[in-house]
Amino acid sequence: MILSCHSVDKSFGEKVILRDVSFHIEDREKAALTGSNGAGKTTLLRIIVGEEMPDSGTVTLAKDKTLGYLAQYQDLAGSRTIYEEVLSTRQYLLDMEQDIRRLEREMKHAEGEALESLMSSYTRLNHQFEQENGYAFQSEVTGVLKGLGFTEDDFAKPLETLSGGQKTRVSLGRLLLLKPDILLLDEPTNHLDMSSIQWLETYLLNYSGAVLIVSHDRYFLDRVVTKVIEIENTRCMSFSGNYSDFAVKKAQIRDAQYKAYLNQQREIRHQEAVITKLRSFNREKSIKRAESREKLLNKMERLEKPVEQQDRMRITLEPRYISGNDVLKVEHLAKAFPGQQLFSDVSFEIKRGEKVALIGDNGTGKTTLLKILNGITEPDRGRFTLGTNVHIGYYDQEQQVLHPEKTIFQEISDTWPMLTETQIRNMLAAFLFTGDDVFNLISSLSGGERGRVSLAKLMLSEANFLILDEPTNHLDISSKEILEEALNSYTGTVLYVSHDRYFINQTAERILDLTNQAIVNYIGDYDYYLEKHEELTARMTTRPEADLASAQESESKLSWQQQKEEQARKRKRENDLKKLEERIESLEGRSGEIDSLLSLPEICTDPYKCAELGTEKAEILEKLDELYEQWEELAGD
Repeated sequence: MILSCHSVDKSFGEKVILRDVSFHIEDREKAALTGSNGAGKTTLLRIIVGEEMPDSGTVTLAKDKTLGYLAQYQDLAGSRTIYEEVLSTRQYLLDMEQDIRRLEREMKHAEGEALESLMSSYTRLNHQFEQENGYAFQSEVTGVLKGLGFTEDDFAKPLETLSGGQKTRVSLGRLLLLKPDILLLDEPTNHLDMSSIQWLETYLLNYSGAVLIVSHDRYFLDRVVTKVIEIENTRCMSFSGNYSDFAVKKAQIRDAQYKAYLNQQREIRHQEAVITKLRSFNREKSIKRAESREKLLNKMERLEKPVEQQDRMRITLEPRYISGNDVLKVEHLAKAFPGQQLFSDVSFEIKRGEKVALIGDNGTGKTTLLKILNGITEPDRGRFTLGTNVHIGYYDQEQQVLHPEKTIFQEISDTWPMLTETQIRNMLAAFLFTGDDVFNLISSLSGGERGRVSLAKLMLSEANFLILDEPTNHLDISSKEILEEALNSYTGTVLYVSHDRYFINQTAERILDLTNQAIVNYIGDYDYYLEKHEELTARMTTRPEADLASAQESESKLSWQQQKEEQARKRKRENDLKKLEERIESLEGRSGEIDSLLSLPEICTDPYKCAELGTEKAEILEKLDELYEQWEELAGD
C-alpha cells in the first residue's frame, strides 16, 4: 500500500464536505476519484498533498515514497521557455553531463596518478549517467511535450505568454517526467485534444507508479483505471473495475438499497398496524403483546432512504417546427488566419434528424467552422446553405452569446419577454438556479454555471438544428448523462464539436474528422471511427500519399444514398432488437406466471390443469430458445 486515507472529515463552516472518508491505493494501482461537482474531490486531493488540513482523520503516504500533484489551474511564471521549464526536471542530468565534459577536458592534460583518478571518476560518472538514461533524456522531454500536443515551434514560447490550458499541459509534462511514486491528477484531460488524451492513456497504463485521477472523461477512465472511489453525500465507497463496471455495480447497489428500504418500510407499517389493532382490543394480554412488539420495533435499525439526486439538471429539447429534409450543405469552405491555414476545402451535408460529431485536433478550426455556420465569422472562400424552415440553436463554449452585464433572470426574460416570472423561475430551477441565484450577474458565474445558462436558453429556443461547441465542458458525469438522454430523444438535427469520446459514442450517428484541412466522413460512432481511422493510418505506411488522399476522399464522399442505407439498416436492427426484447420479456413473464400458478393448491391438485399449463410452459421455453438465438444474431451484428 502506497497511500491510505482513514476516517477523513472536512467541513467549511456548517457545510460538511467529507465524512469518515477511508480508502487506500496500492503500488502501481490506477484509481479514479469520482463524484458530482462540489462533492469534495478536489478538497480531498488538497488534503492528501497537505494544502488543506482535515478536521479529523489521517492521510498516510508510505515511507520514502514521493507524491506529485497536478491541480486544475496552474500559475507558472518566469522567463523560461516551455522546453526549458520541462527540461529543468532533468537538471541533475544536465549537471552530470557538464561534470563529464569537464573531466574529459582535464584528462587531456593530466598524467600519472592524477590521470588515473580522473579516469576512475569519469568511468563511475559515465556509468551513472548511462543508468539514468542520460543519453536519451532530451529525446524523452521532446516526446512528452509532443505527446501533450506541443509542436517544436511551441518549445521556444516563454511561459508568461501561455494560456491557462497551455500552462496546465506544461505542468503535466513536468510532473510526468519527475516520475513520483504516486501521481494525483485533477482533471488532466481538460486541455488536451483527442490525440493527446490517447497518448496520456498509454503513458499512464505503462507508468511504473500509482495514479489517482479526478476526471469526468468516462472513456479515459474506462481505459486507464482498475478501481473507482466515489464520493457521494459526503461519504465514499470503493469499487473494483473501470468506470463502466462501477456504473453497473452502483446501479445494482442503489436498486438493492431502495428495495431493502421499501421492504423495511412495509414491515414497519405492518407492525404499527398490528400494534394499533392489539391496543384496540383493550385487554391486558393484548396491550402487553402490543408493548412487546413496540419495543422490538423501536430497537430495529432503521435504514435511511437512498438519497435521490436532487441536484440534477432537467433538460427537455424539442423543436417547435419540423425542418426540410436538407438541413445543411457546406461547399468548399476555406479559412485562414495570419500564418495559419485552418482548412482549405471543407464540404459536407447534413440531413434532418442526423446527430453528427465534428472532431479533430486542437487548432484544426472546428470552433471557427461552427462560428461560420452561425454567421459570427466570415469564410475566406466557399459557401454554406441552410435548408427550408431551419432554425438554429447555438451553444458557444466561450459563452459569447451571453451578456456579462445582465443577471441570469434578465438573460432569459429579455430574450423571451412573453414568459412570466414564475415560468422563468421554474425553468431556471430545472438548471439548479433557485432563490436569489437568479439575480447573479452572468459575469460573476463559473464556467459550469454559464454552461447551464446556455443550455437553458438552448432548451427555450425550441430550435430544430442544434449547433453545439463542447457542450460537456464543465459538466459532471451525471449532467453529461442527462444531456445525452436529452439529445438522444431530440427529434431535430444536431451538429456538435466534442473531445468527450464517451459522449460521442452515446450520441453520434456520424463523425466528421477535420484533418489535413479537409473533412473525412465516418458513418458510425466513435468506436467505428477508431476502427476505420486505424485502417487509413495503416494504408498511410504502405501506400503513396496520392493513394492515401484518394482513400480519404472516397471515405468522405460516400454517396448520400449509401449513408441513408447504412443508417436505415442500423435503425431497422435497433427496432427489431427492441421488438424481440419486448416479446422475450412477455414470454418470460408468462413463464413466471405459470410457475406461480403451479404452486397454488387448487392447481397442483388438478391433473388436467397441471398438464395444460405444463404444455404451455414447454411451448414457451421452446419459443424462447428460438428468440434468444435471434437476439444473439441481431445483437452481434
